[in-house]
Amino acid sequence: MNRLRELSHQVMDVYQTLSLEFSTFQKSQSLNCISQCGACCNKADIEVSPLEMLPFALHLFETGLGEQMLEELEMYNGFACKQYQRLSLDGNEGYCGIYDYRPGICRMFGAAGYTTKTGEATLSVCKPIKQALPEKYAQSLISIQKQNTQAIRPPMIAQGRQKLAQLDYELGKRLMPINDALRFVLEKVLTLSYYSSSVDDGVAA
Repeated sequence: MNRLRELSHQVMDVYQTLSLEFSTFQKSQSLNCISQCGACCNKADIEVSPLEMLPFALHLFETGLGEQMLEELEMYNGFACKQYQRLSLDGNEGYCGIYDYRPGICRMFGAAGYTTKTGEATLSVCKPIKQALPEKYAQSLISIQKQNTQAIRPPMIAQGRQKLAQLDYELGKRLMPINDALRFVLEKVLTLSYYSSSVDDGVAA
């Protein structure tokens, strides 16, 4: 368990870096997420690595809620993130129920960069931000495409994912639906805890 705890601390350190990097860029371009917008949280295709859910899984374990959450995940029939708290019937308004432990993609998404086939940086902005701030989006896109220098390159989601994945190949490389990723790593934490306890109690060699 000590290895997973240390790995979790490393993930949280990367999270702090990513949150600062992406939020600083978004604020500088006035392309922040819309208040109470949950459009991305309500989508079925959110994918993260089990590593991204490790800090939350350990939090659940250490607060005695791990087995309960695992049972809830097994019974959960929803397609969106189970941790998303809806404020509207259609789910487009809401908030993150685990904000401090939210995975890396949630810290990077909204307004971020990606590299074109020709190696140039361009901007990816979610639909709600585009619709709410069309002029800001257009200005940022033009500025990036016109100057395209390292100084104004937007932070890249691919690079952010790489920073996380390189912490642990086994848990960090594979992407899966967010609820499945939590279930996967929570099972790992609980299984490891069980066998660790068996060893401590002298039941297992």
